[in-house]
Amino acid sequence: MGILRTIIWVFLTIVLVVFAMANWIPVTVRIWPGQDLETKLPMLIFIAFLLGSIPTWIALRATRWSMKRRLDNSERQLADLRAMANRPSDPAPASAPVNDIPPSPLETP
Repeated sequence: MGILRTIIWVFLTIVLVVFAMANWIPVTVRIWPGQDLETKLPMLIFIAFLLGSIPTWIALRATRWSMKRRLDNSERQLADLRAMANRPSDPAPASAPVNDIPPSPLETP
């Protein structure tokens, strides 16, 4: 599976390099009236991609942080439950006799 992933990444890199070389022309971008920016087309696409991926990256980090907190909390609860299950039970005191059989109502004390 790793070799297939590597082949896909190499192919994607080659396609992006060929695209960048074929479109290496200057492009004028008007940021606001009176402010023009001249850049190459592949750089403009790369910057737009980075700006577009920032919200997704932030959402991914927030979800990952939340899931990690929930997992840590669950592991703590599981450890507490295991500690409670493995704790020794309190035996009955040795000095007091245990009468499991109730006295007969016919016997008089």
